[in-house]
Parts: sequence; structure tokens; C-alpha cells
Amino acid sequence: MTKKSPIALAALLLALGTSAVTLLPVTAQAQTAEKKEAPKEVIRAEWTKPWQELQTLITDKKYPEALEKLNTLGKSENKTPYENFFLSRTKAVIASSTNNTELLAICFEEMINSEFLSAAEKLKYTEAMAGTYYNAKKYKEAQVWTKRYLAMEPNNAVMQDLEVQNYYLGDDYVNAAKAVKAQIAADEAAKRVPGETRLRLLHGSSMKMKDIEGSTKALELLVKYHPNKEYWADLLYRLPSKQGFNDRLRLDWYRLLLATDTMEDGSQFMEMAETALLAGLPLEAKHIMEAGYKANLLGTGKNMAKHKPLLEKATKQAADDAKTLDAGEASAKAAKTGLGMTNMGYNLVVNGQHERGISLIEQGIAKGGLKSPEEAKLHLGMAYLQAGNKAKAHEVLKTVQGNDGAVELANYWMLMK
Repeated sequence: MTKKSPIALAALLLALGTSAVTLLPVTAQAQTAEKKEAPKEVIRAEWTKPWQELQTLITDKKYPEALEKLNTLGKSENKTPYENFFLSRTKAVIASSTNNTELLAICFEEMINSEFLSAAEKLKYTEAMAGTYYNAKKYKEAQVWTKRYLAMEPNNAVMQDLEVQNYYLGDDYVNAAKAVKAQIAADEAAKRVPGETRLRLLHGSSMKMKDIEGSTKALELLVKYHPNKEYWADLLYRLPSKQGFNDRLRLDWYRLLLATDTMEDGSQFMEMAETALLAGLPLEAKHIMEAGYKANLLGTGKNMAKHKPLLEKATKQAADDAKTLDAGEASAKAAKTGLGMTNMGYNLVVNGQHERGISLIEQGIAKGGLKSPEEAKLHLGMAYLQAGNKAKAHEVLKTVQGNDGAVELANYWMLMK
């Protein structure tokens, strides 16, 4: 359910505005006193005795007998409109007390169609009926009343969510997805944050329909508006299996796992560090290994003997690399293509020299000759993020293209808070 649920069975008596012990008829004397204020609320004096008997039966919880007497009273001729309304209201009390949802629906229908309820009361009764059917797991019936409510008050978020839940729990995933997509679109158009329940329903409906693209979109919205470790893991771990994903981007994928704290075991830290070393980024490899130890995923387990040597290797290479950064930059600039400049530029960023590194990456992209220019733009955007320039980072990341996974990685960096 949603944070605020529709009025359900437990609240129906409150919605009725009466209870078993207050079901007294309006006497002739009372009618005279109230005639000017409410001339239509007329109950004849001869109903006093049977109504008192009816009240006693309800108070004593003799509901079958009360219903029988009520039906007999209902056969009276020349009933006033208010007497019909009062009969329906009393029968609704019995129906709610005996969990007779079908009878309750009939009574509410009669009351809503009468002239004795305000527009606000009709909404409340309709909401109550929708909630009652929902709690009874009668989703088709709940949907009828939910839609009736939304026809009167289309902007009620609780009932909008209930509409989708009725579809979803009734196994109508197509309409559930359709309805919730419209709600999410309206939220975003109005600059509102779509509720987590809505986004989860979109994800669930898509999964039930085996719509991987739809469920991925839902997860992207979840990490955008309601980020948590679970949503990030679900989103990121499906990327390497996406058709067309280039394993060249595996280090970048690991970088997002590390940033979102979704690494699952020590072997991932080891593989990521080794990949960083192969990419000529020993300081990053050192940071990766240190993060693995901090997460208690390294330094333990059956492969712990391999952990310390790799950390020591990364530490030594990082120290050596720091001494040759200037020479490395000069060599990269002297190359025929910009590949060395983009790689060396990102290494400078890792070493904390953000402006120098960003400038070198940009020069490398401009020089050209890159086998993977989209990857270079991805790294440039990431470099701007590390430098704290989020606006410029997003400007660059939005330009990343292709179908090898770089676009998704760029988008996910932009979703990071």
C-alpha cells in the first residue's frame, strides 16, 4: 500500500457519521423544529417504535434479526426520500459490522446517489468502498470504485496509486505499467518527485512482462529519485550482460560499483585493481585495494594470501609512477595520436592534479586518432566530477554516444548524487 491508505472497513462507521447506538428516528416534534433548516430530512413519527426495536437489535449484535426487521420496514409504502437514505445508512452499519462487502457496496451506491450527502462525503464513501474491496483482495471491484473516485477527484495521489495496485495485483501488468507511466510523466512534468511506490510498481510490472528495458528504466528512476544500495546493485549488475557491452569498459563499470558501495566480494576488488594496473593507473589500483581492506572484503578468506602482495605491488608502482608524471606527459604529447594524452590525463586526475589532467584529456580528444573517442569523453566527464565541476561534467557526459555501454555508464554517473 501507499504511505496513506484509502479509508477501509475499520473506518467505515466513522465515514457513515452514525453508529448503532445513535440510530434514532426524527420525531414529529423534531421535524417541526428542524423543518426550516432541513425540510427534506423527514422520518415519520410512526417509525419511532420499530426503529427503537431495530436499535436494540443492533446494540445486542443480533444482526440477522436487525436486517430482517430493516427489510420489513423497507417495504413500507410512501417512504420519504430521507427514510430511504436512512434505511440504506442503517443497513450499511449492519453490513460493515458483519463484513458483508457486497451489501455494503449496494448501500453505499444508494447513499451516494441520494441528495443527502455532500460532494466531500460522496468522495469519502467512494474511497472507503475502494479500500474495503482492496483489503478483501477483490481487485476488480476495488478498481470500479477507485475509478469512480478518480473521475471526481483525478489528482488524489493515494487513489492513483491504488488504481495501479489494483491492476498489478489483479495480474493486469500491461495496464498497470501504462497507468503508472502516465502518473510518473505527470509528476516529472510538474517538477514533482515520483513516489517510490510508483517506481517500484513500474519496475515490478515490467519484470512480470519480461520487459528488461522497461524495468531498467524504472531502476534508473529509482536511483535518481530514491537511491539506495539495493537499487544501484540491481541496475549496475545487469549492464555487463547487456547486448553489445564492451569488456573494455569493465574498469569503468567497476568504478561505479565502488562509488555506489555495491562491490560484493574480494575477487572484484582484486580484478579491478589488476585491471587498473594494466591500464597504467597504479595509484588507482592502490586506492582500490585499500577500499577492499576497509570493506573487510580483502585480508580475509581463502585467497587472502594474494591480497597483500597485490597491495604492495600497487603501492610500489604508484610511488614510482609519481616520479615520472612529467616525463609521461611529455611523451604522450609527442605521440602521433591523442590516446596517450587521454590516458595520461586521467592518470593525472587520479593523482589529484585535476586541472592539468582535464586539460591533457581535452587536448588528446582534439588531437584525435582515438580508437574509442566515446570512452575518452566518458573519462573526461568523470574527471570533471572528481574535480567538483558537476555542471561541466554533465555537459560532457551528455555527449557520449554508442551502444557499447559507454552511454549507460555516462548516464549513471549523472544520476549520482
